[in-house]
Amino acid sequence: MIRILLKTMLLVITFLSCWSCSDEVIQPLEKDEAYSLQFPSYFPEMTFEASGNPVTKNGVELGRKLFYEGKLSRNNTISCGFCHIQENAFTHHGHTVSHGVDDRIGIRNAPPIQNMAFLKRYMWDGVIHNLNEQPIIPITDVNEMDSSMPEVISKLKDDQKYKKLFMAAYGDENMTGERILKALSQFMASMISADSKYDKVKQGKETFTPEESQGFALFKQKCTSCHSGELFTDESFRNTGMYYNAQFKDAGRYRVTLDQVDWMKFRVPSLRNVEYTAPYMHDGRFYTLEAVLNFYSDNVEDNPNLDPRLKQNGHIGIAMNTQEKQFVIAFLKTLSDKNFISNPKFAE
Repeated sequence: MIRILLKTMLLVITFLSCWSCSDEVIQPLEKDEAYSLQFPSYFPEMTFEASGNPVTKNGVELGRKLFYEGKLSRNNTISCGFCHIQENAFTHHGHTVSHGVDDRIGIRNAPPIQNMAFLKRYMWDGVIHNLNEQPIIPITDVNEMDSSMPEVISKLKDDQKYKKLFMAAYGDENMTGERILKALSQFMASMISADSKYDKVKQGKETFTPEESQGFALFKQKCTSCHSGELFTDESFRNTGMYYNAQFKDAGRYRVTLDQVDWMKFRVPSLRNVEYTAPYMHDGRFYTLEAVLNFYSDNVEDNPNLDPRLKQNGHIGIAMNTQEKQFVIAFLKTLSDKNFISNPKFAE
């Protein structure tokens, strides 16, 4: 009987120890320090406004904690990290569109979170121009987190962990919507992906295989009119001949401007880490890179708004044979950054 009691007590102690560890916050620095955002010299100029929101180690740590905080949603179940999973380059793997509170279905595929500090526009329709403001959309959207800043603050204001983190990041315990959004944007600004094979080749540390080299040549010939630069996006909005999905009733940029010229135009996504971010397109309609390239070669629908680059020399789409597609995919996989999707700095 004594032996059973001792075993029971040991199990309880072990459980309590594990429970306390799982909820532990990394100790903030007593004296906050600037967080160095490091990226290659060939990257574009940073657009993140650090003057109004200086990135610090304690600010990033607060943002990381908030990123994985379910209390940002109405029913405490959906965090940013729920739809943005690190091992999938912070996308919602396996879901065509985002899933939110009460298992509600959104209308768009969750885009990856990487190199946000260099972008000028956010969301598939570009409605947000400032990274500090980006999180307000999912927090308040009825199909995602379905909450509000006053509600989020009411849940966090008496939490001793957050009091400590806000004190460390901002010098006092005052929790405001602006501070929450800025901490989240500091964390997102820190999420820089620049350690792929492509980067190592660019830096002279590795070389492409013959297949990857042929794929890169084809990519430059057929894809860089949209997927240009070191982020592999020109951030433009384009109609690429996809059919209108009546289930989601999403006409892209048109939802923002109400201008018919923007009908079915969506922001060109970055292709970094594209190997990890299936399913693809604004509504997740394609599950493989092969399916994406098959669409562009054979299934682009002609319409008055179709991007001119997909309507040249009497051909609709991008002419590619099966072998060429395999070469292009071989190159696209060199944009995969394994360190980024496993970096503990970005993990829960």
